[in-house]
Amino acid sequence: MSSIKELTYPHQGCEEIVITAGLRNAEYRLLLSHPSGEAPPDGYPVIYALDGHAVFHTLAEAARLQTRKPHGFDPVLIVAIGYPSGEPFDMTRRCYDFTMPVEDETLLERPDGSAWPEHGGASSFLDILQEEIMPLIAGLFPVDPQRQAVFGHSLGGLLVLHALSVRPGLFTHYAAGSPSAWWGDYEVMRELEAFTANYPALGLQRKLLITIGADELGHMVNDAEKLPLLLEPLTGQGLEVSLAKFSGENHVSVLPAALSRLLRFALEK
Repeated sequence: MSSIKELTYPHQGCEEIVITAGLRNAEYRLLLSHPSGEAPPDGYPVIYALDGHAVFHTLAEAARLQTRKPHGFDPVLIVAIGYPSGEPFDMTRRCYDFTMPVEDETLLERPDGSAWPEHGGASSFLDILQEEIMPLIAGLFPVDPQRQAVFGHSLGGLLVLHALSVRPGLFTHYAAGSPSAWWGDYEVMRELEAFTANYPALGLQRKLLITIGADELGHMVNDAEKLPLLLEPLTGQGLEVSLAKFSGENHVSVLPAALSRLLRFALEK
């Protein structure tokens, strides 16, 4: 079940779709920024952004500016996925949706010493994306199946790496911002190692962007820099990997720069 209401900010052509989805009938808020022009012959490219209430306004405004004609990119549909709380980072919901099942003893201690919220629902969330959200969007707009991007930050970046590993056919462009690769004693690194062995046989052409702030925690920066090296065996075999490291930016301040780079990554032909 879904309902739709118009949003007036950041610009005309924004709306919110409220849906309940998945086996838990969980509520999601889809924040949409409509493309600013007619669809290209193959349909609109789409960017799906996690933690919607943290990134929607910045990404929608950046898209509005960077798709201006005559020199801008093709018009793009922004679909930011948020939660009923409206919080920029709803830790309870995102911790479940964006993480793989792991043992609690493999997790880093949280800064406030509190227990981690329920986690391990990444597979269910990817089901919701694949079976409910993406078909809903394709029913509302003409979309280009060869330009479907996903962006996530922190735990959302972990989810993006996990999605590439286990569902490389779901999107064409995967953008992992400041990914929490440490989750579960680097479970996603083990997934990516298996992915590296199996990917060439799939015959897919995919792109991965990793973004990181140079002033983030040392282990976060090091982990981000290791990812292109881990995936280097796939160079020339269908996976294009790039790393963008932003000087002077920390784990939160890096977001606007990462979102701006995301547009070029997703839309440049």
